[in-house]
Amino acid sequence: MLKFDEQKQLDSVNGALKLRGEINEVVDEICKKGYKNICWLGIGGTYASCMQAVVHMNEKTEIDIFVENASEYLTTGNRRVGEGTVVVISSVTGSTEEMVEGVKKVKQAGAQVIGFVDLESSTLAKSVDYNISYPLNEQLKFFMVADRFMYNKGEFPEYDDFYKEMDKYLAEALVEVEKAADDFGREFAEKHKDDAIHYFVGAGNQWGATYSYAMCYWEEQHWIRTKSIHSAEFFHGMLEIVDRDTAVTVFVGEDLQRSLSERVAKFLPRICGNYTIIDTKDYELKGIRPEFRGNISHLVMHAVTQRIDAHLEAINHHPMEIRRYYRRLKY
Repeated sequence: MLKFDEQKQLDSVNGALKLRGEINEVVDEICKKGYKNICWLGIGGTYASCMQAVVHMNEKTEIDIFVENASEYLTTGNRRVGEGTVVVISSVTGSTEEMVEGVKKVKQAGAQVIGFVDLESSTLAKSVDYNISYPLNEQLKFFMVADRFMYNKGEFPEYDDFYKEMDKYLAEALVEVEKAADDFGREFAEKHKDDAIHYFVGAGNQWGATYSYAMCYWEEQHWIRTKSIHSAEFFHGMLEIVDRDTAVTVFVGEDLQRSLSERVAKFLPRICGNYTIIDTKDYELKGIRPEFRGNISHLVMHAVTQRIDAHLEAINHHPMEIRRYYRRLKY
């Protein structure tokens, strides 16, 4: 398989799961002191992960939670951010301007910040109140934070059982998803490598996956034009521009918003001959009980799309690391 190192994948997920003890210490300390609300702050791909965390928590919690785009926050602010606010962020380099300035602003407002900043020597890593450094698996790290807050509030009684299964089965399950999706990924890449535009549709914790996959992967890394749209909004505009040849892919997950994407998936065959449905339910997750699958369906989707990316990169002879303008021009 292209760009697939099974042991590295296993070690990466298991390594992230081992952060749970450190994450729990941080969250437990905050909960003991007391807090007012939780703000998930991001930009670009991290903003997408923030949206996933908020949707995940909305299913279970009464905690006051919200997501802020760092650029928007720097311009309009948000009066809900202040003393008692917990802000959660993630960054690889710790140098993204919007995040650096955003964290300065939330701290000036009195918030405390939990950071997942990979480069520990960066200004951003040093400016947060709690920093946990570990590469990749941003979505998994965010969900571990969210789950611990909900557990401490008594809203996630299955917490211990859930993480016993995650610790034992998740890494291997995601590796097997990649293996199972490899042929599909190659066929999808071959079919859509020259698309003039491709529409991605999703909902629930798949909405963040849809948004980031269209923008951060196909646009930024593959240089293919896309549009992402929430499944709930598909029937309020987008359906009128879909015809027989329009390239449309629907991400169907297993959380409470699954029905929104199922509705789109059922409608498309009536008007389109160039659609694809990627349903996480089609992939076995050995050892993980059905009621827990929705919590991790965004991770399953990422495992599937990684196979598309590997083949698309090879077919188009365009290394995903190459950028035209990002970090090359000042803007």
